[in-house]
Amino acid sequence: MAKLFEPITFKNTTFKNRIVMAPMCMYQSDQEDGKVTDWHRVHYPTRAVGQVGLIIVEATAVQPQGRISMRDLGIWEDGHIEGLAEIVRLIKQHGAKTGIQLAHAGRKANLEVPIQAPSAIAFNEKYQTPQAMTLEEIEETVQAFKDGAVRAKKAGFDLIELHAAHGYLINQFLSPLTNKRNDDYGGSVENRYRILRRVIDAVNEVWDGPLFVRISAKDYAEGGMTPGQYVEMVQWMKQQGVDLIDVSSGAVVPATIPSYPGYQVPFSETIKHGTPIATGAVGLITHALHAEEILQNERADMIFLARELLRDPYWAYTAAKELGADIEAPVPYERGWI
Repeated sequence: MAKLFEPITFKNTTFKNRIVMAPMCMYQSDQEDGKVTDWHRVHYPTRAVGQVGLIIVEATAVQPQGRISMRDLGIWEDGHIEGLAEIVRLIKQHGAKTGIQLAHAGRKANLEVPIQAPSAIAFNEKYQTPQAMTLEEIEETVQAFKDGAVRAKKAGFDLIELHAAHGYLINQFLSPLTNKRNDDYGGSVENRYRILRRVIDAVNEVWDGPLFVRISAKDYAEGGMTPGQYVEMVQWMKQQGVDLIDVSSGAVVPATIPSYPGYQVPFSETIKHGTPIATGAVGLITHALHAEEILQNERADMIFLARELLRDPYWAYTAAKELGADIEAPVPYERGWI
């Protein structure tokens, strides 16, 4: 059996293969209320029919002011649970496990309301200058992540991923480029990590399933974070019970990012062996043999596909043929699979 199609288990939850649909914002909550729409009801289950092992629902805001856009999904109130539970039900019918990415955009919220960040620094001239968060607002945000985890559990998700990447709120606290605070949440690496430590602890109080964290392992700017620096933080995450680090990079500050197939895989490899902890590789991985090489050479433990699964929801079938793997197809699809 190709390693791509080997099962993997975290906290008594077994995923049938190592293929993950990475969370991608759809911006399809068209009533601007954070609720699931027909788009989501079709989009996510289609990838489950396509035999993706784990499907992680897009960045879902734990507070209304934490949305990237007004059309983001939300999990800040109980009224969001029903729609999310419907997505879970539809995905699980086809054997995939379900995850949700809990998120807060911080200074990268593109909203017409006051926005919050660790420090009052705008991302660029296209974004408004955020308000530096008060200690009370930090407390409220930590509680919002905890409440989001409660709602995720009620909706039936198998897994939670905390979004600490791509220049959003938690990432803004972690990076010295965006965190200029002089209190307990800024300055030293321990202080910059403090909000993520508190969020993980808060989520663990109400959640006992697999817990992933997505990080941006490299800031691509002088004085920013590097994969080697992240190893220390990830060691703390592991001690707190995090199961896997979803290793992405960039977007905390404007920067030129050299991208090519597998350009982020070395970051995954550094985190995996330096911690050590399970990692997910992401970034222009499009071919089955490339995915298999990453796993066989122990550069990562799961393969996160994003744009490739937008182009081809049934990528797993093609990958299985290329790797000589025997996978089950839904009965109506068997004729096309044989």
